[in-house]
Amino acid sequence: MNRNFLLISLLLAVSCSESATGISSENIKNTKIRDSINVARTRYNDSISIANQKNIFGDLTGKKTLKFTDDFVTFNGNVNFIKVGRDQYDVVGKAVAGKNKVSLSGVINRVSEKHLNFEGRISQVINGKKFVRARRTTFMDEGKGNFWRLQNKVNGEGFVEYIDIYF
Repeated sequence: MNRNFLLISLLLAVSCSESATGISSENIKNTKIRDSINVARTRYNDSISIANQKNIFGDLTGKKTLKFTDDFVTFNGNVNFIKVGRDQYDVVGKAVAGKNKVSLSGVINRVSEKHLNFEGRISQVINGKKFVRARRTTFMDEGKGNFWRLQNKVNGEGFVEYIDIYF
């Protein structure tokens, strides 16, 4: 019995050595070095990602005033800017006065201090007449006030109307 006990103890001692488990102090050092390099790389990549999210131009996040004007009707509403990327915003808003309504939804890319490129849909019902703009267009600060004005000003009937986003 003592002999079996000694034999089992010897086998356990040999099987638990570094060479039997495959783990050495060199492997542990290499793992620690690799982990520290990965931590440093992660920090560096995160700093690049944060820098790439910063706006080149000012931040537009939040509610802005939306105004519709033509020869006969003027009314206001709100448009909400939600930041989704560098100088890029999801926008949703509407202005309503009685039966007249203008709504917009889409994406705005701010390409300069004076220009907002809009891609989405602008729907309106003015005096019972519907009109939809569904192509890329631009809102521009024309220097006439604190607003960007839709550059596609002519409606479906050939009349000029103004849709402004105030800043």
